[in-house]
Amino acid sequence: MVNGPVVSTADETIEQAGYIGRIPLRNIWLLMLYASDLFRQLDASEYRSFEDNPDDLPDLVAEILSHEVERRLKRNLSYGYQYRNEVLGRVRGRIDLLQTEAHQLLQRGMVACRFDELTIDTPRNRYVRSALEMISKYVRRKDLAHQCRSLVGSLRRQGVVGERPGREVTSVERYGRHDAVDRKMVDAARLAFEMAIPTEQTGSRHLPLPDRDINWIRRLYEKGVAGFYDVVLSRRGWNVYPGTILRWPTTVRSPRIDGILPSMRTDIVLDHVDEGRRIVIDTKFNSVLSRGWYRNEGIRSGYMYQIYAYLRSQEESGDPLDCNAEGMFLHPSVGEMFNEWVDIQGHRIHFNTVDLATDTQTIRSQLLDAVKP
Repeated sequence: MVNGPVVSTADETIEQAGYIGRIPLRNIWLLMLYASDLFRQLDASEYRSFEDNPDDLPDLVAEILSHEVERRLKRNLSYGYQYRNEVLGRVRGRIDLLQTEAHQLLQRGMVACRFDELTIDTPRNRYVRSALEMISKYVRRKDLAHQCRSLVGSLRRQGVVGERPGREVTSVERYGRHDAVDRKMVDAARLAFEMAIPTEQTGSRHLPLPDRDINWIRRLYEKGVAGFYDVVLSRRGWNVYPGTILRWPTTVRSPRIDGILPSMRTDIVLDHVDEGRRIVIDTKFNSVLSRGWYRNEGIRSGYMYQIYAYLRSQEESGDPLDCNAEGMFLHPSVGEMFNEWVDIQGHRIHFNTVDLATDTQTIRSQLLDAVKP
């Protein structure tokens, strides 16, 4: 981790240290927390402490990570099997006949073997150790940094000595009943690495200048909103479905149409069965209004057609919540707050904004207010 993430578009630069455009870095960290799997595993007191102290988020992540590693060390780390190919003085596993004959190993009383060995030096444990090594250099509290370094030493002494695995290895981790306790530890390590994104501020390492790309912050905003609603609203009787695919109500169709018909994928769907409410949310990382052909500003017509298709196409799905489902566009505020709505053929469509430049408690309140009746 250098100092935190920085991305911007070609016409939008960092206005001052600690900001991405007009969004404080602490709120970018907050979105990272909301988007992470770790947030879904915290109890109410833990995630409120995160929200109350977003500037200390790296320290809080390090504290959770070190605490979970200590728990695993007391109960023994999870083991795994590692594939090995070695020349031995006895047969172990399967004999590699090609290598044995090619090097005439039998004449020397040796044999090439292939086998799986039970080891503690698994990709998962190496990933966690690497996260501790990285975050120990950037936490503010000296005692916490010392604790992280001490845990790194303990892991190495136990045999976790390999290199950090690549993202392609850790992103496909699966947990069974015997190792489910590792999940929180690994999720904390993943969040620590996600916060370790290059900035344009002075740091301790030199990195090549990346292409400016706003897609990262746009995806983070979508995942952060979905994660927040998943944790907070699920405790209030809501069901939260991120990334829902809606089906077109087709009857008769040509053979080729399934391959070319555009899909309808929503960002977030919120259901409250007792209240009879369904809200289809689309997060947009741009201004609510845009300049039109015949007026200075107006709602983007493409967005209206999009949400209209989402709502009207599902009316005959058989689900009673679809009959009066609501639609919502949730934008970050650009210059002004926006909270407007309209009823169209039995469906209410909302246009709301969230001020990502304000304090965390206001962001939380704005997200909750957006879904109130």
